Amino acid sequence: MSTPNKDIEKVEVRLKWDPSSQGESPNDLDIIAATYPAEEPYGSPAYLVHFDSRAPDGTITLNRDSRTGQGLGYDEVMTLELDRLSESYTRVIVGVAIQQRDGHKNFDAVENTAVQIREGYDTLAEDDFSTVGASTAAVVAEFVRDASGVWLFHDTVRGFDGDADSFAATMGSRPSGA
Repeated sequence: MSTPNKDIEKVEVRLKWDPSSQGESPNDLDIIAATYPAEEPYGSPAYLVHFDSRAPDGTITLNRDSRTGQGLGYDEVMTLELDRLSESYTRVIVGVAIQQRDGHKNFDAVENTAVQIREGYDTLAEDDFSTVGASTAAVVAEFVRDASGVWLFHDTVRGFDGDADSFAATMGSRPSGA
């Protein structure tokens, strides 16, 4: 379907943080994307993309993965090619989860966190997780395909508490009160 509206086509989600202090368990943050089919946009995700997976059709890929936050610039980068995503998917949620394998760690315990969502040279959103500091995971973006097939971006930061598995299972649920 053709439309004169400019569509969001290819998005990059970039995440950075500082390494933990010497002797502490590593700060390991992960970008997670979940796709939802048109018939169940708030049900279980059709599939997840994270540190050891990719979209079956190659439209969502994790280009860079870090387990420590060491290095310069952004530590993790995920690309979402929404313009190539099957029309059967109408919603994509992107979140960030802190690995909890060495004890409970929330965003307040990780220094210099930042997430940036970009389309080309345009920054769609930036956040430092300060509003969800007590959380261990957060939804950072929602992309929804409208009736004409155009992808819309909803800037949102919603905190969750729990491990990466429980977050992935519930990250696309309706926000309370919605």
